[in-house]
Amino acid sequence: MGSKKLVLATFLLLCLTTTQVLAECTCEPGENEGKKSEALKYKLIALASILVAGALGVSLPFIGKIIPEFSPEKDGFFVIKAFAAGVILATGFIHILPDAFDNLTSPCLKEHPWGDFPFTGFVAMVATIVTLLFETSSAAYQLRSQSEIPQKLAVDEENNTRHIGQVTAHTHATHGHAHGSSGLSQVDRFRIVSKVLELGIIVHSVIIGLSLGASESPKTIKPLVFALSFHQFFEGVGLGGCIFQAEFKSLVVTIMGTFFSLTTPFGIVIGILITNTYKENSSTALIVEGVLNSASAGILIYMALVDLLSPDFMNPRLQKNMILQFCSNVSLLMGAGLMSLLAKWA
Repeated sequence: MGSKKLVLATFLLLCLTTTQVLAECTCEPGENEGKKSEALKYKLIALASILVAGALGVSLPFIGKIIPEFSPEKDGFFVIKAFAAGVILATGFIHILPDAFDNLTSPCLKEHPWGDFPFTGFVAMVATIVTLLFETSSAAYQLRSQSEIPQKLAVDEENNTRHIGQVTAHTHATHGHAHGSSGLSQVDRFRIVSKVLELGIIVHSVIIGLSLGASESPKTIKPLVFALSFHQFFEGVGLGGCIFQAEFKSLVVTIMGTFFSLTTPFGIVIGILITNTYKENSSTALIVEGVLNSASAGILIYMALVDLLSPDFMNPRLQKNMILQFCSNVSLLMGAGLMSLLAKWA
């Protein structure tokens, strides 16, 4: 009789435990933890703070035009870029990729097909491959365009030679110069890199802005104001460094910097407008955010490792200078470490 009571008690305990676990996995929207007016106040504070932080971050690399020590020709620029690359790398690995896994493995999604296949890793891998193909295709297109210039000059030279003998010497000099400029320059490479990097950052920025703007809990929003402001500032430093080295015209620089600075605040505004209709645990929201976060993580991780860190850390100028190499290594670890620490709040 005692054994039956023990079995019954064990069964009831398991049932209670199962009920508690299932209750934690509910997909129903949570209760409002604060007044909407108070939440709106913090949202507006977050909007202004993130806007200023993003603008300052993306503008910071251009201080090299005022302070020569921070120009790309100086060793200090390697250290700054290493820090920014560490920030972007941690953003992909620590901030975005875990969110994507949470979205696409949520119990609120159907078991089939979302539980049958690791879609997060697959989308991130595809985004990485697409980024590689886009960069190589863009570089190949520019190389082909440059190789067509000497051929056109050669044809012009031949035509000019037939008519005016004195032009021949001039066209020969131009012809030789054109051949010497073959190959993709560093400026062209950074122009491709900066465009792809901004795309990856913007996709993520819209999502975090939308999530913050749609939240109705002041307890959730308050710590995000500080954390996301620093998040946006550090990302801006990384993006601004690439834009600076791309040597775009002033108008293009302004457009790219403004677009980056306004993306997260724009997401916050959209979130505020759809607060009453947006359901973060709905299948549509989870799938869209999960796919976009996965793609953004793949892009940023690829860019940080392949386009930002690898060229600089393999540069003979850095490898021959032990002090510069040490400072760059420390700067990389600090950037990645600080950005990883922010994951505690955002």
